[in-house]
Amino acid sequence: MTSDSPFGHRSSAITVMPCPPEQRREALLHLAAVHVPAQQPALQQALSTVKGGPDTVWKGLWIATQAGQIEAAAWVQPLANQMAQLWLPRQHNSAADALLNALQGWVSEQPIALCHVALNDDTTTWETALVTHSMRALATLEHLVWPCQAVPSHDNRLLLSRFAELAPAQQQALVAKVSEGSLDCPGLREALTIDALLAGFYAQAPSAPDQWYQVWHQGETVGVLLLAPDPVSQRWSLQLMGLLPEWRGKGLGKAIIEKAQVLANQAGARDITLTVDTQNMPAKRVYAQAGFTRYAHQRLLAWC
Repeated sequence: MTSDSPFGHRSSAITVMPCPPEQRREALLHLAAVHVPAQQPALQQALSTVKGGPDTVWKGLWIATQAGQIEAAAWVQPLANQMAQLWLPRQHNSAADALLNALQGWVSEQPIALCHVALNDDTTTWETALVTHSMRALATLEHLVWPCQAVPSHDNRLLLSRFAELAPAQQQALVAKVSEGSLDCPGLREALTIDALLAGFYAQAPSAPDQWYQVWHQGETVGVLLLAPDPVSQRWSLQLMGLLPEWRGKGLGKAIIEKAQVLANQAGARDITLTVDTQNMPAKRVYAQAGFTRYAHQRLLAWC
């Protein structure tokens, strides 16, 4: 058996092992995202993030070989705060199954709290295989978009202040409060600490705090609005919009979305995108009323 890990695995002449540095480039070409146009930008971003970094970021790149040739590769990309993302092999076959079996054991021995993968429409056939390898289905996600345009503002009830003005402990407390009873990805929120959730938001868009806000109404804090502008694509992402439990059901969610639309349009953004749990019907109604439409959906699974 060729492996420098206790989770190296050999089955039907297939050898699974961490990828040697000299085969790294070839291994990456065996990832599914290289061959799926919709996934290529995200993979390129991931690779640019780790380029020039320590070799430890490549410990999660594994290969399955047969007769010395790479048959499949998968990458557990380390993220902030003990999180990771699984990049799947190009196709599901016996080599990929052997690879997932080894990675499942390897991940369980790492300081990784959650390793996730989001399955697009063209990768849903993977779900059965991943569940077989003990991945947990956390949510079905809908991706929505709103093309920027002028928004007639009729609701002046809300005021915004910089989220960065809050101390770190206050930031965490506020996000924890708006997360109470949330219908958005409850399985994911159970698996993550608030600190990990915020760290993930920061990692997704380091410049995002410039457009992160505490939301006020009648002199009281009522919620948060976290927006992440991408200066290259001119696309803004709504990372989090939430209200404190006692302020829900009063029409303030629609008013917060309107604030986001005005900010993005005034900044010259092309559009705003967001992700919502398909079971979160109240939020979906608010987004639909604000003009958001669905352009994709995904299944979120994780080892956690």
